[in-house]
Amino acid sequence: MLSLDFMRNALLAALCVGLVAPMVGIFLVQRRLSLVGDGIGHVALAGVAVGVATRGSPVWSALLAATLAAVLIEVLRARGRTSGDMALALMFYGGIAAGVVIINRAEGAQTGNLTGFLFGSITTTTRGELILFAVLSALIAGTVLLLRQRLFAVAGDEEYARASGLPVLALNITLGVLTAITVVVAMRVIGLLLISALMIVPNAAAQQLAGSFRAASWWAVGLGVVASVGGVSASYQLDTAAGGTVVLLAIALFAVATTVGSLRRALARARHRHAERHLHEHGPGCGHEAVSHGDHVDYLHDGHRHAAHEGHYDEHAHGPQPPPEDSGRVGHEVTR
Repeated sequence: MLSLDFMRNALLAALCVGLVAPMVGIFLVQRRLSLVGDGIGHVALAGVAVGVATRGSPVWSALLAATLAAVLIEVLRARGRTSGDMALALMFYGGIAAGVVIINRAEGAQTGNLTGFLFGSITTTTRGELILFAVLSALIAGTVLLLRQRLFAVAGDEEYARASGLPVLALNITLGVLTAITVVVAMRVIGLLLISALMIVPNAAAQQLAGSFRAASWWAVGLGVVASVGGVSASYQLDTAAGGTVVLLAIALFAVATTVGSLRRALARARHRHAERHLHEHGPGCGHEAVSHGDHVDYLHDGHRHAAHEGHYDEHAHGPQPPPEDSGRVGHEVTR
């Protein structure tokens, strides 16, 4: 496979997409705009049609159309003239309708010319397009790393971010433009109709495995690379469509991550030792000796030390009370 020039180009393009799509997608997930990639992708289709009809560069015309759509969506949302989902609906229907009309009006062009962009045609990626995709991917990654904390603040709570003095509209527009660029980078790999999956599914899988935003972002990038590069490699071996194979592999990784996450949570609950059930309620004046234990208080009860926790008692230690100087260092047997 690696002896073929077009497959080397395809794998490098897949690597670029796998790296940057989850980096942008994690902020879309936080903002509950998981389908924004689809909306922008439909508008990018109109740009592709313009490029095909004018015998120009479909990549550049798609990039221009997608960027304008991303800016328009954020401006409409900010001014309150229409809601986010309504703006996306307009992009969905208007973009694909414009693409079909333009391509049908072009001399010598047919809707079949759009198939490779709709569903991906990674084996036709040229060296020039690969260089362009690499430059755009570096731009996306650099911008995300530079604005990471600000984008996270805005995605988490726009009102708080605005009150903190952050330029919310500018940051939202920046995220929209990054999404548009990601769509264009990925359209050759998995197609405009499937690009949103590679932005969202690795992040959904990462949330099953990580306990923080930072960890989830790294997990998502890793899973995105595995899905994109692995999917393209598998499509070559199985003689299947690259875009669909990439997305199916991403969904399979999500299923595995969900299973692993469920098992981890089940094991954590099993290690969370509850005290034996009893009617006595511990607290000040209950008649049992209180023992300071880190940031809470345990109560000695029949040779056990119990600590109140969410409607039940946890078993933290056995035996007599330790010396006062060691009371804060007694290890918990409970796994939170």
